[in-house]
Amino acid sequence: MHEKSKDHAALAAVFNKDEARVDWHDKTLWFVRAKRDKMAHTVPEWEWLRETASRIKENVLSDLSGYLSQFEAQAIRNGVTVHWAADAKEHNEIVHSILQRHKVDRMVKSKSMLTEECHLNEYLSAQGIEVVDTDLGERVVQLAKEPPSHIVLPCIHKKKEEIGELFHEHLGTPAGNADPQFLTHAARLHLREMFLTRRAALTGVNFAVAETGEFVVCTNEGNADMGAHLADVHIASMGIEKLIPQRKHLGVFLRLLTRSATGQPITTYSSHFKQPRPGQEMHIVLVDNGRSIHLGRKDFRNSLKCIRCAACFNTCPVYRRSGGHSYHTAVAGPIGSILAPNLDMKQYADLPFASTLCGSCSNVCPVKIDIHEQLYKWRQVIVQDGNAPVAKKLGMKAMTWVLSNPSVYHTAGKAGRWFMSNVPFTVNNGLNPWYKQRDLPEPPKESFGEWYKKNKK
Repeated sequence: MHEKSKDHAALAAVFNKDEARVDWHDKTLWFVRAKRDKMAHTVPEWEWLRETASRIKENVLSDLSGYLSQFEAQAIRNGVTVHWAADAKEHNEIVHSILQRHKVDRMVKSKSMLTEECHLNEYLSAQGIEVVDTDLGERVVQLAKEPPSHIVLPCIHKKKEEIGELFHEHLGTPAGNADPQFLTHAARLHLREMFLTRRAALTGVNFAVAETGEFVVCTNEGNADMGAHLADVHIASMGIEKLIPQRKHLGVFLRLLTRSATGQPITTYSSHFKQPRPGQEMHIVLVDNGRSIHLGRKDFRNSLKCIRCAACFNTCPVYRRSGGHSYHTAVAGPIGSILAPNLDMKQYADLPFASTLCGSCSNVCPVKIDIHEQLYKWRQVIVQDGNAPVAKKLGMKAMTWVLSNPSVYHTAGKAGRWFMSNVPFTVNNGLNPWYKQRDLPEPPKESFGEWYKKNKK
């Protein structure tokens, strides 16, 4: 994991040292965003679906405890063992206790951002339990000893040549072979043995239905199904916000999810899990980990509607050019920059500022979360609570003074134009963060105010 002392700007600077990678990362994610737009435009009722999904989630959040109780009762009736975890530590201990009881020391896991949030892999590894991530992208970053940089495309920051080197080192593939089809086949052979020999499997949860006590896992690789169907013990880790009231509501969300995420009409596998097969145990761990606190924050509760499609990642100009690891939290991007300060406002105080507030994230969100507005509100909360960096606070105070004094403002403008025209190196240098990634424009000969005075007649 990254150094806790580094903020988004410092970590983004590391990513930006490789300009070719940054350009490739930017273009690749924009390509995914463009696919989303094309797919959305093929659905005439797209905006109706977004509005309906948003209202369904609003309904759930208005009575979350009631829906959770209904889901628990139905799941128990179906033969599922339900656990409640107040935080990440309790979640990890519950999973460990289930594995211990079955004397399991090796487990397969499909993609689950909640387990990334809880650092489950690291916890179980310290207890002597091997966890193999079976999603291809997750397996790549696991072999590289890195966290995922994207919640849908975990290894989007890696090029195929780097993956070829990783597979050569860990899976014994031929050196220099970076053919994606060959590498995928090698991963399939590697993981097949894991599926056949592991007695426990963990999956995430995309949606849970309060009415029926079932949950749905969406994948493109079928790895969740392979793990869950072959294992004696199936554990599902679920954030308490993943509920929807009725099974009929699934049609709304399944139509939105993958179109928003990858520009597909639907996921290859949308798997429903309701009860364990004969001889199997099924457990579901309902995890709070700060979500109840978030629910109580009126300005930020809407972010709990998130269905983890990552559309906001793919459109965000900051994320595309700074990389997911610069956010130093499990869920990166614009939505992660809202969720993370709720867990630790001081540690993640930098993230709401990692945005242009352009609003593109809100425009593409399939459940209409007001993402850019919440980022702006978090900035206010962070500054008011004294968690903003001293340099930023002093800079904003100075700008407040300048902008509130017209004579000072005009004098500063003249001074700035003179320096940029006559001694540009005082502005165009590495100490100016804006100049690191931009060519500053040629300074105007006069301000707008001066021009207006001359031309207003």
